[in-house]
Amino acid sequence: MAGTANGSTAAENPAANLSLSEQQLIAAVKENSGQAIALLEQSVKINSGTMNHAGVRAVGQLFQAQLQQLGFSTRWAEMPAAMQRAGHLIAEHEGAGQQGKRVLLIGHLDTVFEADSKVALWERHGDRIRGQGVSDMKGGDVVILEALRALKKIGALDSASIRVVFSGDEERAGSPLEIARADLIAAAKQSDIALAFENAIHGKDGKDTATIGRRASGSFSLKVQGQQGHSAGVFGAHGYGAIYETARILNSFREQLIEPDLTFNAGLMLGGSELSHDDTSSTGTAFGKNNVIPKSALVKGDLRYLSNAQRERTYAKMRAIVAQNLPGTSAEISFRETYPAMAPSAGNLAIFQRYSQASQDAGLGSLEIIAPGLRGAGDIQFVAPYLDSLDGLGASGRGAHSPDEDMELASLERASIRAALMIYRLTR
Repeated sequence: MAGTANGSTAAENPAANLSLSEQQLIAAVKENSGQAIALLEQSVKINSGTMNHAGVRAVGQLFQAQLQQLGFSTRWAEMPAAMQRAGHLIAEHEGAGQQGKRVLLIGHLDTVFEADSKVALWERHGDRIRGQGVSDMKGGDVVILEALRALKKIGALDSASIRVVFSGDEERAGSPLEIARADLIAAAKQSDIALAFENAIHGKDGKDTATIGRRASGSFSLKVQGQQGHSAGVFGAHGYGAIYETARILNSFREQLIEPDLTFNAGLMLGGSELSHDDTSSTGTAFGKNNVIPKSALVKGDLRYLSNAQRERTYAKMRAIVAQNLPGTSAEISFRETYPAMAPSAGNLAIFQRYSQASQDAGLGSLEIIAPGLRGAGDIQFVAPYLDSLDGLGASGRGAHSPDEDMELASLERASIRAALMIYRLTR
């Protein structure tokens, strides 16, 4: 590490690895920290559960005004009425004489807490904030705005080409996805690098982290048929029945499919002589008697994997297991992918290394890569096939999606400094 004029290292004097402009950038973030907290509070106190369309739009209007003040052109992308979603906030800034990378910044306006939620909107407890979506992900949204504000203050935004997408339905993506994520994918195709600001997760020894891979989110549907008959004939002329065949299949999945980064969860199972299922409400009923071999069974499950190769391998194994039917039974399985995989890549790793270096240069320490299995699905996964990407750059929090969701207050400034420095370096 390079020494400074007085012989100290950059570790002892973080400014040693920072240009004058970068030092000014960090100072600008720190100077506005109080206002950043106020903006976060204002946004969190607006309920914006995905299905509270008015609330989602209100948060969008709050952030839209901030982006317009920073010189971004903005628009609200409406979704078709049949999709029952609020829409998305899109902002663009085309730099004059831009020579660096074109950067896409990703956040979302909605939370899992709908309008009837009993969870408190905002509570401050010492150095932590508890509230609806405070870390997932209004904290990350404010990090984006504060980083851009600091860049604007030192004049570094003038030459930067940046796109911002704040989606309004990340927690419950509208259908069809081809429409719901069209604006996000279009922005990705006009960018070189994507940075997403979902909440950071603490790693080993309390270190901050970032994410270079996220598992796909999908589902499977298993339908099984048997020969209905008197229970005295089970295992004989009438075969094993639908429920035994279902048990065989699920247990074979457990025995034969276990591998790193792959999970498959049977979340709902119905079996009997008659059954009905409503996919929209995820509810169903079954009728059967002890002395009747069951005719039908249905399983609905979750499926997560880290790459397309793992997906195809898993699909093939599951289909093969399903096809090995017990006597007197038949079965079929189908799959649906909701969020594509964000596979770890050399490009994603290179961005992480630059981000971690920026953190060290700012005196905030190195970062860790969080294991993909510790994260759920996120919007970054729709753009990862098109460009190098990094996620988890938001504020640090705990208990996302629960009544205990909170955020470490100091992490808002840390994340904003890292983001400002990273965007500055990428866009030079």
